[in-house]
Amino acid sequence: MSITVTTEPGDGFRHRIDIDGRHSFHTDLLEALGGADSAPSPHDYFDAALGACKALTLKLYAQRKNIPLTGVNIEVKRDNSQEPTGKYSLRVKLTLLGNLTEAQRHDLDRVADHCPVHKLMTSAVIDIETYLAEA
Repeated sequence: MSITVTTEPGDGFRHRIDIDGRHSFHTDLLEALGGADSAPSPHDYFDAALGACKALTLKLYAQRKNIPLTGVNIEVKRDNSQEPTGKYSLRVKLTLLGNLTEAQRHDLDRVADHCPVHKLMTSAVIDIETYLAEA
């Protein structure tokens, strides 16, 4: 997989993100940080990845186990007030739709915390190597 981030023309902070030539979207900074707030920030995408992964994991699990889950609503709230000291908090509200038993609801709640992005965010050691390319 290859992700390319390219500065958009102009003096702002808007950038185009391309993933494997199949998907593209944009990112920007909030106006308070000098951006135009024309697209989600990188932190927004980070937080959204968690919510999206939980939703997709739950739908897939329910389908495989024949659980009558008809939909999932997930709200992710961020508290990054302590990010400079190394603490970044996400609070996830999970709403399960469908005619579910309490046992099924409990099972799905448990499964939501086992989505790959949740595990990546909470237990993986991530190595990042940045190198300077020739212009």
